[in-house]
Amino acid sequence: MKSKLFNSSDESLKTAVFLIRVGFGIMFILHGYPKITGGVDTWTWLGESMGLVGLGFAPAFWGFMAAISEFAGGILLVVGLLTRPAALLLAFTMLIATIMHIADGDPLNSVLHPLKGFVVFVGLLYSGPGKYAIDNKWAR
Repeated sequence: MKSKLFNSSDESLKTAVFLIRVGFGIMFILHGYPKITGGVDTWTWLGESMGLVGLGFAPAFWGFMAAISEFAGGILLVVGLLTRPAALLLAFTMLIATIMHIADGDPLNSVLHPLKGFVVFVGLLYSGPGKYAIDNKWAR
């Protein structure tokens, strides 16, 4: 007998994905806003992390891209618009943040914060937007 708990068409699972999407979207709007408004100095500081993966050029550009992926990506997640592309950008940003915390020798708790985001965004990349998303209207 198939369990309803793991049935991907189950309404509760669709609603759960929606709640995760909106919850993390709101958190990343709040997390990204100070980075967007921080200006070039903040963007440069953020973007220097890309040197850890061999992209040491244009740190202000990379930092701005990280800030915009967090802030605008959060907005896109909340409304369920372009959910998978937003989740991809956010997953990449969280992967780089995880690498940065490891490279800096930060405590495990600091490493786990972006790693948790990475896992959630990869999950949203796989699952899609869930229930109540603009993406669902466009797919029809």
